[in-house]
Amino acid sequence: MALDTGRLASVWRRVASLSWPVMVEQVTRTLMRTTDILVTALFSPLAVAAIGLADLYARLPLRIGLGLGTGAIALSSQDTGSGATTNRDEVVTQAVLLGALTGIPFAVFGVLFGEQAIAVLGFWADRDEMSQVADLGGTYLAIIFLTAPARHVALIGARALQGTGDTRTPMYVNITSNGLNILLSLVLGLGLFGAPRLEIVGVGLATAFGNVFTAVAFLTALATDWTPADLVYPRNLVIAKQLLVVSAPKIGEGFVATAVEFPFNALLLFFGAEVNAAYQIGRRVYQQVTSPLSRGLNIGASIVVGQSLGEGDPGRARFDGWATAALGLLTVGALGVVLAVLAEPLVELFTDDPATLPVAAAFAFTYGVTAPFTALYITLSGALQGGSDTKTPLLARTVGLLVFYLGFSTLTSVYLDWGVFGIYVGIVLYYASAFLVVAAGFRYGDWATRATEMMTERGSTADDD
Repeated sequence: MALDTGRLASVWRRVASLSWPVMVEQVTRTLMRTTDILVTALFSPLAVAAIGLADLYARLPLRIGLGLGTGAIALSSQDTGSGATTNRDEVVTQAVLLGALTGIPFAVFGVLFGEQAIAVLGFWADRDEMSQVADLGGTYLAIIFLTAPARHVALIGARALQGTGDTRTPMYVNITSNGLNILLSLVLGLGLFGAPRLEIVGVGLATAFGNVFTAVAFLTALATDWTPADLVYPRNLVIAKQLLVVSAPKIGEGFVATAVEFPFNALLLFFGAEVNAAYQIGRRVYQQVTSPLSRGLNIGASIVVGQSLGEGDPGRARFDGWATAALGLLTVGALGVVLAVLAEPLVELFTDDPATLPVAAAFAFTYGVTAPFTALYITLSGALQGGSDTKTPLLARTVGLLVFYLGFSTLTSVYLDWGVFGIYVGIVLYYASAFLVVAAGFRYGDWATRATEMMTERGSTADDD
């Protein structure tokens, strides 16, 4: 069958129009996190390790927010496509409310157990080094966890709006928030313009402020006529159930990823705090270069697939998913090649420590090599999620993380004495295996039928309206 290039180009244009605001937003988000690493690196490699380990725990509320956001974008995109605006508004409201409530336990945990949580990760690291890392990281963790409910609201509000096709409002809000966060990290962390030099505490306070500012902005937008979606009094229990059904595997996927990061970082610490810092820097370089585009395409795939299903056209939904994956391969894959070639000079922007630099460059190179697999995995996962299938991405990530990212890396680096090289290989195999699983799920799964059945159940099909 000949490729319909006109149809393909049409999908690419639509995905690009939906994705570019997400990409711009993600550039500023990753730049904010990069700024945190750059500022922290001016203090010491131990400070970089501290903020990296604290961010492992910070991913727990992030995973819940992203999980509920995935449910919100799936259901809101389908309901937008079918014109079921009443159900769409309930999806948005219920997701935001659930997010705020599930953030409260993290706030309590951060205040009570922040330092102990960091210390337990370095049980086989140097005791003196780990004491400093735990003190710094615990303080940072307590500060950012206090605003976990706001972080959830911000993540879910953005994705719920994106599902309606409004990707610009989240861009405006997040660009402003991330810009203020970057400014405050520099001012409070380094003590600029007469402000006290708070170092890692200042970086944490800047992040906390950004979380609260973003949440308030989204709630204000949803409570006014600024956005197509509105906050309503939640009544439909079917929507609540479906939101949890779609979100739960995504949350589980995130928890698996976060849980694996704990022993993985302990594995890195086995080779020294400098190796752990090198990993944080190498991955940060990769995320700064490729993450905005990847996440934009992931959201774009979810929107176009979900809205096509809402309009009652599963065939077009499948074509849209494959077309977006091809676009990801061409764009993110090319950026990965650039990263692999320029790994060392890019890493030098973060550190000149002789023990950290070559290992950080090797990690950046490794992530560059994985970029084609990563692009296909992320875009097809987004397409599946737009069709309410979050179980296949969960399977893909769980198998890849446990078998290759952690299992293979530990076996080869420690027991087969490959050293850090075994970890590099494990990272590549993880992304390659994850891509193969989601590709099979998208090709052979019955996600389109299941999504249509769920729309009928909640009264969101065109006939029901």
